Amino acid sequence: MNVTIANEGPKTVVTLSGRLDTTNADQFQNDIAPLFECENPDFEIDCTDMQYTSSQGLRMFLMLQKSVTARGGKMVMKNMNPQVREVFDITGFSNIITIV
Repeated sequence: MNVTIANEGPKTVVTLSGRLDTTNADQFQNDIAPLFECENPDFEIDCTDMQYTSSQGLRMFLMLQKSVTARGGKMVMKNMNPQVREVFDITGFSNIITIV
């Protein structure tokens, strides 16, 4: 899993590529750790090149969503491929996290 974080005006864009599973979940958690403390909690997560997420990844997205909400921000995930979107739909995460 590759994670790129960039500030674009009033929001932070997080670009994900690859597979998010148990083999790299700890590294992903380290990569996104700054997002839990950044001053502006408005995030756009671009999943164009994200191929897969396991329950570990879902847990981290939920933790990030809770952090964003607690700080009055907004998190949007976009450009999910159908397989990743299906995981979010089946687990009910698409009702918790805004997906466009």
